[in-house]
Amino acid sequence: MKISTQFDAGAVIVIDAENPADIRLQLRPDNASDFAQWFYFRLQGAAYQNCVMHFENAASAAYPAGWEEYQAVASYDRQNWFRVPTRYENGVLTIEHTPLANSVYYAYFEPYSHEQHLNLLGDAQGSGLCQIDDLGSTVEGRDINLLTIGNQAASDLKVWVTARQHPGETMAEWFVEGLLARLLDPQDPTARALLDQATFYIVPNMNPDGSVRGNLRTNAAGANLNREWQNPTVARSPEVYYVREKMLETGVDLFLDIHGDETIPFVFVAGTEGVPSYNGRIAELEIRFKNAFAAASPDFQDEHGYAKDAPGQANMTMATAWVGEQFKCLAYTLEMPFKDNDNLPDDDFGWNGQRSLRLGEAALSAILSVLPQLR
Repeated sequence: MKISTQFDAGAVIVIDAENPADIRLQLRPDNASDFAQWFYFRLQGAAYQNCVMHFENAASAAYPAGWEEYQAVASYDRQNWFRVPTRYENGVLTIEHTPLANSVYYAYFEPYSHEQHLNLLGDAQGSGLCQIDDLGSTVEGRDINLLTIGNQAASDLKVWVTARQHPGETMAEWFVEGLLARLLDPQDPTARALLDQATFYIVPNMNPDGSVRGNLRTNAAGANLNREWQNPTVARSPEVYYVREKMLETGVDLFLDIHGDETIPFVFVAGTEGVPSYNGRIAELEIRFKNAFAAASPDFQDEHGYAKDAPGQANMTMATAWVGEQFKCLAYTLEMPFKDNDNLPDDDFGWNGQRSLRLGEAALSAILSVLPQLR
């Protein structure tokens, strides 16, 4: 029996893998920080054996409450992922599964590989409607790519979408894949109406280094990118620095920053109530956006989520707060669950890539609903 992680986003520490019924593992922290929660590994040679895998340091994870009611994902081909029995007891996370083949993969959530990311860029460019620009390089020299879709007319509304500042939140790039597929469909009336009025600027993966390394929250330098927006530097957080510079060049009328939440089993958004410039106009836009999103997708709801910031108490190092204040625009952080969506639970798959993709498609309807009021 063998456990390996030498592939894109692979991450786990093996303590003992001699006995399939008592495999001892540990969560591996991000390469340059203490954040630990993401895991992704391959198990070979245990077909039809009851495999019991214990993560002994689960209690010291970044978000231990994320293990409550959580089920890990597994796949034989890395394309079709399903949930497997998982329990959290006495500080130990245990996966118990009998694989039906000699090679099986287990992960914290359905991965989105760097190869998928590059294919997504290629498919978008191949549509003939999308321009790819290189904004700069990451700490380790990977490309920071921007997709621009629209006429880029001066009068166009500027819609910005960023995803995967936290690389382990792979559902964010699945969301972007769905959004792009609909936006680039010339037969989709919502897409056509949007592109008649707006230019979209989309960064599908803000953190390529962390994604390849199998990090949960940080880039290769150990920076949590969603705490770098006030004063990013090329040395520590070039991903934010270059995207922010481009935003200052283009302007922003609507901003969505796509994430995943470890503990809350719902889809929800967090706005800019705590920034200094928050006012009635933005509040009305928020309500309109949320109502339209709920109508477009029953997966979205507005009852459960983060507590709203008190006036003037926003964390201005975060993307949504910084962008919302800088451009006086509608700005939202959109969160999806790592677990399941308690609104529409699915015992076999939980929340997954395809559901994230469909949510990305639905988001365009919400964007269209607020477009006339953005300025």
